[in-house]
Amino acid sequence: SSYLFTLPVRGSEGLYMVNGPPSFTESTTFQRDSGKNCKAVAFSKDGSLFAWCNGEKVNIVSVTSAELLRSFDLPKAVCLEFSPKNNVLATWQAYTTAKDGTAGVPNLQLHDVKTGKCLKSFIQKKMQNWCPCWADDESICARNVNNEVHFFENNNFNTIANKLHLQKVNDFVLSPGAQPTKVAVYVPGSKGAPSFVRLYQYPNFGGPQSALANKSFFKADKVTMLWNKKATAVLVIASTEVDKTGASYYGEQTLHYIATNGESAVVQLPKNGPIYDVTWNPNSVEFCAVYGFMPAKATVFNLKCDPVFDFGTGPRNAAYYSPHGHILVLAGFGNLRGQMEVWDVKNYKLISKPVASDATYFAWCPDGEHIVTATCAPRLRVSNGYKIWHYTGSLLHNYEVPSNEEMWQVSWQPFLDGVFPAKAVKYQAVPSELPSAEPKPAQAYRPPALRNKPVTSSKLHEDEPPQNMKPQSGSSDKPLSKTALKNQRKHEAKKAAKQEAKADANQESTQSSASQNAQRSAVPAVTSGDPEVDKKIKNLKKKLKAIEQLKEQAAAGKQLEKNQLEKIQKETALLQELEDLELGL
Repeated sequence: SSYLFTLPVRGSEGLYMVNGPPSFTESTTFQRDSGKNCKAVAFSKDGSLFAWCNGEKVNIVSVTSAELLRSFDLPKAVCLEFSPKNNVLATWQAYTTAKDGTAGVPNLQLHDVKTGKCLKSFIQKKMQNWCPCWADDESICARNVNNEVHFFENNNFNTIANKLHLQKVNDFVLSPGAQPTKVAVYVPGSKGAPSFVRLYQYPNFGGPQSALANKSFFKADKVTMLWNKKATAVLVIASTEVDKTGASYYGEQTLHYIATNGESAVVQLPKNGPIYDVTWNPNSVEFCAVYGFMPAKATVFNLKCDPVFDFGTGPRNAAYYSPHGHILVLAGFGNLRGQMEVWDVKNYKLISKPVASDATYFAWCPDGEHIVTATCAPRLRVSNGYKIWHYTGSLLHNYEVPSNEEMWQVSWQPFLDGVFPAKAVKYQAVPSELPSAEPKPAQAYRPPALRNKPVTSSKLHEDEPPQNMKPQSGSSDKPLSKTALKNQRKHEAKKAAKQEAKADANQESTQSSASQNAQRSAVPAVTSGDPEVDKKIKNLKKKLKAIEQLKEQAAAGKQLEKNQLEKIQKETALLQELEDLELGL
């Protein structure tokens, strides 16, 4: 692409910039900062400015020219952030009190990027949520002070323009996008009163009646609030520190949906266990949740909180939509092996399954085509480095730091929405100079007695297959009347009987998929010589035939019962069993 975007890499080798695809070379415009003390980096939202602190100064450069624009003497700064329109740089350092116990100096500073002067400094003891939050147009800026949210307007920090005062506001999130700005606030429950999340429209904070929406829940020690991009709804993941039932070490989580029109719902997740990740599609009308004891389920829901597509189960704990929202990556990082599934969201088809073993970080490039995965310290101290992929599964670039060095961070330079147009989804892997990154599969331990015997697959659990949850067109949503149901069943039974007669005549059951057809017809119908085995084979074939018929009914739009779906899921296992018997294992 004509865009040259960069990736800063921060670690014990210092701070340097790497040019993104297609070159992957170190940037010559940005002078490498070789100090081993780079604590933080930040881009402006549009990607034009870059700031970092190196244990002496906080520097701001222009990304394109690498010209040094500002430098602040802040040797202790460890956090940096730009306001959305690049007017303010916020810096934070650890708060310290004086030896005699008197209050320390303000440790959160807001600097005017254009003039370099300090606009305001505050005392901000906690590092968590240290940075004030701006509306995207910088018309308001807010911070949580002693359980109140203080609002400033137009970057005038000497006057508090508004306060949102509730008994104890623990957390708040401003809505993205244009005005009017909305605010989601969380108040934890106490003394038997429930926790609640409320949505307000700035500046209407006059009592409970002024709220746009309100949702209370008893089970919450902490919550995560996620606005969708269009600012029409918030997803709330509420979690308790401890699971009273003792079922999970993660505590208990529930997922709630709250819309600015006042509607709210609990999102029903059909598998028990932790909620690992929830993410909005940038289109704002769907979201994906990854949940349930391993192997985890992943499901896409619409704004009615109805499931639209279920990805079945697999080794995953994270979900990432591409910036344009037409690709979804499900991944298993951390204590899982780094398997990724890249899905085309429009057609719900699998594009690729790359594996980034030991990855601790994943990020989509703003172009919607490339992905970076990285293994960073302190999460993992060994084999630090990063990989750049194309979503079709090709590994394009792989960098590992020398064994005595560490990498702490890598990230993409951001760009505003609309800079990169959405492109059609490709399925063919893009060409790459590198061999594909196939990790060596870890061999399962086998006791000596079994080592020369053939491997039989012993899975602890069968993975559930993906399935489309949208009501199939053609099947009406209205439940059928009793007589209609009876007639439908009669009709289906007749049809099945006809098919069976036909199949017997052909001595060849009509297979829905040719590959299975080939598998089965390739084995001539000879007897094994053992009547027991023959009986088993006959039974297996009968079961498989029944499964085929169920699959045909499902394809025709019939809603199957739970036990029928379970039958279908056993197909692979039955095929394997049949094959083993026929090969005389």
